[in-house]
Amino acid sequence: MTKFLGINRLGRLFQAIREAGGLKQAYLKLYRNDDLKTGTLIGIDKYGNKYFENPYYFYGRNRWVEFATHVNMDYDGSQIPAEWFGWMHYKTDLPPIRDGCRPKYKWIADHSENLSGTKEAYAPYSTTPQKIEAWDPKKK
Repeated sequence: MTKFLGINRLGRLFQAIREAGGLKQAYLKLYRNDDLKTGTLIGIDKYGNKYFENPYYFYGRNRWVEFATHVNMDYDGSQIPAEWFGWMHYKTDLPPIRDGCRPKYKWIADHSENLSGTKEAYAPYSTTPQKIEAWDPKKK
């Protein structure tokens, strides 16, 4: 009867609000992530991203990341390091904190996010003259 009336879903809502840290924190989490989920904290990477899992949700939606608060609303998928990328996309069931077989060489470069579309994006230096000039309405 409770399942028919949806009371069990109401209980999950109150559980999500409680786990988020109250109504205000739940609202902020919903605003930032567009979703209010409950789950087990699997780990935190060195950038402050938190990785969660809950088998109650559908496969493909049961693992998620909450990006660090210092990125605010400017987060994207390229901010997930390679070691966590494999776990997020089900390439492995072992998260990096539990997998001791991963190679750790000193020549491996540190992760950097994709900077396309930002001021720090790579723009190559060109020595060829421009073929097209921008139109200047004042110049005739």
